[in-house]
Amino acid sequence: MTVDRRKQVIQAAGQSFSTFGYKGTTIDQIAKIANVGKGTIYTYFKNKEQLLQHIMKELIGEMKAEAEKTFEKGLSFYENVHRAIYKMLEYRMTHQLAIKLFEEAKFGAPEVVEAQKYYEDAIISYISKQIEKAIENGEIRSCDPKITAFVILKIYIALIFDWEKNNPPLSKETLSELLDLYIFRGLSI
Repeated sequence: MTVDRRKQVIQAAGQSFSTFGYKGTTIDQIAKIANVGKGTIYTYFKNKEQLLQHIMKELIGEMKAEAEKTFEKGLSFYENVHRAIYKMLEYRMTHQLAIKLFEEAKFGAPEVVEAQKYYEDAIISYISKQIEKAIENGEIRSCDPKITAFVILKIYIALIFDWEKNNPPLSKETLSELLDLYIFRGLSI
């Protein structure tokens, strides 16, 4: 049985980042958790930042797969986009590594801020593609998909994260109604 050292390193790094954060994680810790020498890590990854980038790509792939599962034929563009965005943000709120990195980004660690930007860019790109499809299918009027995706995401983030700092959480139904009120009625044909 062959041991996949690279996979061990990635899993150990994810575990260490989830527990100690990016700044609190060292290559020595990752090596210890993975039960490999530091040289093994450097065989696969140039540095800790490259390892974080790789893990973020995997995380985004998983998140997109979860979002895709929410799409149902027969539902409107609005309903499907709402379900997908909610799932992506829910994923971010329940995945330990994403939670830790989101918290750490508040303190301005450049590598973590960049990782969070990469995460949000991936969500915007995903939503943008759904908007392009909806425009092509005549479900919404023509608009700039990237700007619209950005606005939709930021409204969601404001209603889920910022609102809940001082107010009770909003239900999925309420979020959907608010998004409909603030965004989708303006795009309707």
